Amino acid sequence: MNHARPAALAAAGILLTALAACSGGDGKPELHALNGFVPQPLMEDMAAGYVTVRNDGDADDELTSVTTALAGKVTLHTTENNTMKQVKQLDVPAGGKLELARGGNHLMLEKLGRKPKVGEKVTLTLHFARSEPIKVEVPVEPTTYRPPKKD
Repeated sequence: MNHARPAALAAAGILLTALAACSGGDGKPELHALNGFVPQPLMEDMAAGYVTVRNDGDADDELTSVTTALAGKVTLHTTENNTMKQVKQLDVPAGGKLELARGGNHLMLEKLGRKPKVGEKVTLTLHFARSEPIKVEVPVEPTTYRPPKKD
């Protein structure tokens, strides 16, 4: 009978337990929305939306949809090589962030009920695969607005 094998398995179990305790994590995402805005739309029925979702947790999540009373439909998009593509979800990595910004990942607010004006606030509800929805109120900014980078 090989007694070394059970001892090695027990040691591995203790090591994994210690590592989990040291990480302080509970295996959950911890999401925060910040730096959002909607540029004043140029078209009557469509606008873009930008926001950063920071994940201070130790588990990944995915942004699966966004809703707002302003638009009949909100779609998620990526942009690669100057080509925009609609996607079903966008990753929010553990300890990282999902940045929805010009030239990259972004929201398209479609079928606008009305064209919002600069200075108005738009409420977006962000829906995730694992986390509870987050409501964020974002300003409508002039089309030329470039927000400062801050996290």
